[in-house]
Amino acid sequence: MENTTKTGNMAELESSIQLLTIIGEIEGHEALPERSKTTKYEHILPRLAMVEDNDRIEGMLVLLNTVGGDVEAGLAIAEMIASLGKPTVSLVLGGGHSIGVPLAVSSDYSFIVPSATMVIHPVRSNGMFIGVAQSYRNIEKTQDRITEFVSGHSNISQQRLEELMLDTGMLVKDVGTMLDGKEAVREGLIDEVGGISKALAKLRELIEQEKQNA
Repeated sequence: MENTTKTGNMAELESSIQLLTIIGEIEGHEALPERSKTTKYEHILPRLAMVEDNDRIEGMLVLLNTVGGDVEAGLAIAEMIASLGKPTVSLVLGGGHSIGVPLAVSSDYSFIVPSATMVIHPVRSNGMFIGVAQSYRNIEKTQDRITEFVSGHSNISQQRLEELMLDTGMLVKDVGTMLDGKEAVREGLIDEVGGISKALAKLRELIEQEKQNA
């Protein structure tokens, strides 16, 4: 069995594969209650920079089970993962909801277990909301940033993604769509149904391809 060293959401295998766990709620600029399971972006971003700078690390596996959370923080982590110059593979376990969707597709290749689900819904705003045209345009721009990122890093079109976001016939008291593992693959959101063995095998394959192309 491979030994690991772990700090917070990051763990490093002796095989030079970095593990990143994205669990619970993505915490943004406001701290969540202490008893909440959270992923703090201010902890993840510097660690991702260290992954890029560490020649001993050859690839990264991202494990996700998240309900979503702060849009800005989630997109920041997703952009960092997508911009890494090393092979990355993601695996959705349990759930990859809301802002967890761009996080799931930010890697070079994505997996989802059959029982996992992904919820796609429009952008929501907490706190005071000023009901004027400018406020709605800002929300639309934020939503466009998400749909453009997801469609640009997966095989689903932006138009189809927006259709799933605005579906009124699936979620009770809400707008959006819940996809299970097979449906997420069929829609082109995730690359393949599979678990940890497939995810690690794919990552090692991408690492070997990287070495051959170097």
